[in-house]
Amino acid sequence: MIKLCVFDFDSTLMDGETIDILADAYGVGDKVKEITKKAMQGELDFFESLSKRVALLNGMPTSLVSEVCSNLKQMNGAKELVKGLKERGIKVIVFSGGFHIATDLMREEIGYDESFANILHEKDGVLTGLVGGEMMFGFSKGEMIKRMQKILGVSKDETMCVGDGANDASMFKHAGISVAFCAKEILKKSATHCVDTKDLREILRILD
Repeated sequence: MIKLCVFDFDSTLMDGETIDILADAYGVGDKVKEITKKAMQGELDFFESLSKRVALLNGMPTSLVSEVCSNLKQMNGAKELVKGLKERGIKVIVFSGGFHIATDLMREEIGYDESFANILHEKDGVLTGLVGGEMMFGFSKGEMIKRMQKILGVSKDETMCVGDGANDASMFKHAGISVAFCAKEILKKSATHCVDTKDLREILRILD
């Protein structure tokens, strides 16, 4: 019986990549998307790619960051899925290589229990191009899920993970059910289940 479900955020619970959307709003979208694409396919080290992408946001007004993150689009079926999981008594957590400003705002809309992500450094009302936080490395999700399981007293067989990109593979190793959602081929190889329909409600069928 599943007791803990851990979700990726970008292109999983949220329809798109937060950093790409921020970059578009700041006029550096093409440069950032090229790095994102390589990172999600596992061609670039996650820490290096995150640092390079955030550096391109140097000087972006924090007011614009807040505006963009307040208008991110939920993935189809996200709210219904989280509601369905919580009705089953499952703890729902988000691990994001993206940013707390996005995951914290969407938590209020969707209702998951908590999120672990990164923080965009700001000074004098603008981004500095620096970033820090809980999900800075390709192995971060794997390390964090082991800690969560220990704190909650949950086993691997009682854990489900859902994600779409290469950096989700580290947490898939520690889950009895791992769902590659509209995912890159590199992640599908690590998954117990694949959902290729862009509707998160399909995941409830796996539990049924």
